[in-house]
Amino acid sequence: MTVATLTHMDNPQRSTISSLMGFDTDIAIVGGGLNGAMMALALSGTGLKIAVIDAQKAGAQDDPTFDGRSYAMALSSVRLMQALGIWDELADTAQPILDIKVSDGRAGEGPSPLFMHFDHREIEEGPMGHMVEDRHLRRVLRASVSSADGVALRPETSVIAQEAVASGITLQLTDGPLRARLAIAADGRDSGTAARAGIKYVRRSYQQTALVCAIAHEHPHHGVAHQFFMPPGPLAILPLRDNRASIVWSETAETAARINALSDADYIEILRPRFGGFRGSFELAGARYTYPLNLSLAQEMTATRVALVGDAAHGVHPIAGQGLNAGLRDIAALAEVISDAKRRGEDFGALDVLVRYQQWRRFDNAALAMATDGFNRLFSNDNPVIRTVRGIGMGVVNAAPLFRRSFIREAAGLTGTLPRLLRGESL
Repeated sequence: MTVATLTHMDNPQRSTISSLMGFDTDIAIVGGGLNGAMMALALSGTGLKIAVIDAQKAGAQDDPTFDGRSYAMALSSVRLMQALGIWDELADTAQPILDIKVSDGRAGEGPSPLFMHFDHREIEEGPMGHMVEDRHLRRVLRASVSSADGVALRPETSVIAQEAVASGITLQLTDGPLRARLAIAADGRDSGTAARAGIKYVRRSYQQTALVCAIAHEHPHHGVAHQFFMPPGPLAILPLRDNRASIVWSETAETAARINALSDADYIEILRPRFGGFRGSFELAGARYTYPLNLSLAQEMTATRVALVGDAAHGVHPIAGQGLNAGLRDIAALAEVISDAKRRGEDFGALDVLVRYQQWRRFDNAALAMATDGFNRLFSNDNPVIRTVRGIGMGVVNAAPLFRRSFIREAAGLTGTLPRLLRGESL
């Protein structure tokens, strides 16, 4: 038998081969974060045995206090959560995104008179999406996965080696081997699962850092999200419940490091001219975070008995707020491919089946990476000619209903060939 992948095993000659020893589980999901938990829920109704391998302690991130971390969930992502049975527990804490306003300008000068305004009433489906707080999403996911049929959680467990053959994969865990028909990598941008499978990446640093926080402000936001493009990078102001907003503020890496070292009061004073006075007075609500910004795109989304989802497959600039939504598209597509293959009696973990998933998602992910990369290059500069051109471009889009509707549907995740879960349907 030919070994397709053999990496980091202490003694390859004595390693356990999946095809000879049977299986401990059908699918091993490596990574118990948002993508890993969603993947487990998506597969829990298929009749397959699922193991979720999570290096973190059980409930390590289940903090009921508000820390400012939130996600812009497109309408299609909300439909997925409805199909998985978790949206009802999130809906009361989620904030609908009713409008999106996109403008250009400089700190302290206010926005350009040329802008784009996307109103949810221009499509029939309702709000373009919802803002969901991290603390609520993680709590609901953890509880749902813990009680899901066929799902076994393996907290405080790491993968230290893996061996794939044509018929299965053995993961060497910190507490012993685990044999599966398929391993799904949901272990982030520096995916060890992908690296051990020999998958290469296209990577680029933007030399930018995102400063992330939440604020409480005086005037109501009316469900409007703002994207303000400044020369160092974009500032996103995203509505949350109770007159709060999630801030994702991009600066050059050097400037961001200086700002983040400031006291809360000085931090707010730096943010104030960028934010403006349209929401009245405001103050920090919750903790502050920083995230280095870079592009990470897997050259392949599959290998022998391995499939990549979420950040393990693609990490993009947060300029359009589509990172988690793209991961949920991966999850919905892979779950559908696996479910349909099982229903037809196929080997769902075989490479010829996994290729269907890659063909479905690879182009969209590459297109998203190129689009966010291009937008960041276009808007994160102060060239007067480029500023004029992009201002005219925004004015043209804003004046054209067909263009606006197209952008709205894209933001809502309603374009392309959608998997059943993203349409709110069951597998």
